[in-house]
Amino acid sequence: MPRPVNNPPNPWSSTQVEYLEEAPPATLQIFEEQARSIVTANDSPDLPFRYSVNPYRGCIHACAYCYARPSHQYLGWGAGTDFDRKIVVKANAPELLEKELNKPGWQGDTIVFSGNVDCYQPLEASYELTRRCLEVCLAFRNPVGLITKGALVRRDAALLGELARRARARVHFSIPFADDAVARKMEPYASRSSLRFEAMRALSDAGVPTGISLSPMIPGLNDSDVPELLERARDAGAQSAFMMPLRLPREVLPVFDERLEEAFPDRAGKVRRGIQEMRGGKMNEAAFGARFQGAGARWAAIQRLFEVHCQRLGLNAARVGDEADEADAADAADAADAAKARSTFRRPSRQGTLFDL
Repeated sequence: MPRPVNNPPNPWSSTQVEYLEEAPPATLQIFEEQARSIVTANDSPDLPFRYSVNPYRGCIHACAYCYARPSHQYLGWGAGTDFDRKIVVKANAPELLEKELNKPGWQGDTIVFSGNVDCYQPLEASYELTRRCLEVCLAFRNPVGLITKGALVRRDAALLGELARRARARVHFSIPFADDAVARKMEPYASRSSLRFEAMRALSDAGVPTGISLSPMIPGLNDSDVPELLERARDAGAQSAFMMPLRLPREVLPVFDERLEEAFPDRAGKVRRGIQEMRGGKMNEAAFGARFQGAGARWAAIQRLFEVHCQRLGLNAARVGDEADEADAADAADAADAAKARSTFRRPSRQGTLFDL
């Protein structure tokens, strides 16, 4: 069971504070957990990756639309403010990952970070669990993919660059809003959009293949941002882009709806109608194979806008013929056979990794 931490590390007074935003007004509750496992396997037809690692449960970013909110209920907590304020830290994540990669059955498949919640949320500045997990992956030369809203990832630019050179690494930045003020209303404690683009530039300069996710796409709220976001991503060194429509499963809908009404009272009705247009008259589509897909003329127009500007800017040029929504979310769309054929994975010797790198 998770245990409360009486005096948790304070990320806002850490040496990496320049990469973080202001502290939330609510008091956070931090719990440390000795997890039993860290690598999660998924077989969903909607996700383009097989294995993921999440060093944290819950997310301080407090994005109104986060589809991971219901997962907090498995801990006996709520999907609303509990998800934002009760954060579980898997304190033994790096050790568990090393143990997993040492198992005879592990074949060096790509590991995706932030498959559920953001691995570069503010607590990472103090705990450094994501960084230490990436160091394990580097020691094993295991490919990684990563998606984040946290500009703190800039701290690990050199490490990710080394991973990109010795194995494979790709970082996608989730940047759905062009305007910092609009973004702040829907994702209040995530790094500002402008800071994410700066971090993208830093990683690109370090040799890390980068991309942008314009997800979630919310008709009437950020669909007009598509051209600007793609252009800024290209200017920051991005090579690829993808987007997915807004998902509002179960308890996420009331959280999103309340935030939307509070932040954009004049546009709330228009946004709801736009969502229903691309969801066949519903506010959400729960069916496997359709959850991450839009439908109807409204979604087709957004897709066309996205594709035209990707082509204009040279984004996804290496993936001509791929479906836009299957472009890898954090380097996870490589075909399994092709990945194994050029696998970089190998286990370090007992002497350590000094002579193996």
